[in-house]
Parts: sequence; structure tokens; C-alpha cells
Amino acid sequence: MKSTWIEYKGKKIFYQDFSKNFYNSAAVKAELEEVQEIVKAQPLDSVLVLTDMRDTNIGSDLLPIMNEASAATKAYVHKTAVLGVTGIKRKLADLLTALTGQQLKYFDDIEAAKRWLAEE
Repeated sequence: MKSTWIEYKGKKIFYQDFSKNFYNSAAVKAELEEVQEIVKAQPLDSVLVLTDMRDTNIGSDLLPIMNEASAATKAYVHKTAVLGVTGIKRKLADLLTALTGQQLKYFDDIEAAKRWLAEE
């Protein structure tokens, strides 16, 4: 598993690392299964999530799985920042948000994403 907990300005952030999987749907699915278990083991509305999708393609085969995962973990997630979602991936992410109601904020810069997650 590539994903890990990181700390930023005293805040614990779960860094979900789906980066550099390119067109490897199997790797994304495997990582997704593992991160779901970790998130669901946390208290409700507590997890700050930084999802890194840079250099990873999300096709129609992954969209239903990501939708299910998002719905399953929504109650545990407080805020989600997403890296690497542009173009068609952004359209798919917007669809995911519409289907699950889980709000996502998109960033191009990892430091800006961490700052946003840590503020409150």
C-alpha cells in the first residue's frame, strides 16, 4: 500500500496515494480497498483526506467502484483535497461528487492542499 498518514501543522492527514498508476485499474482498485478499511476504522466526520490522482487515469471501469467507496467512507471524512484532477478526470470527479454528495476540493499544488485541510 502506498497510502499513509502524514502530519501537517499539527493535523493528521490521510494521504491516499493513487499517483503514477497511469492506466493500471487493478492497482487503483487494490489501493482503494485498503484505504477504505483504514478510513472506516476512524471516528465519524474526523478524517482529513488528501487524494493524489496525478498520472493516473480514471476510466469508466473505475467510476462505479470509486462511487461505492466514496459512499462507504463519506460519514468518516471531514474534508477531502484532491490532486491531479483536470480535463476529463475533473468531469468524472464532478459526477462522483454529484452522485455521493461528498464534497471535493481540487488542487494543483500539494502544499496548498495540505494548508486547506489543516485550516479550521
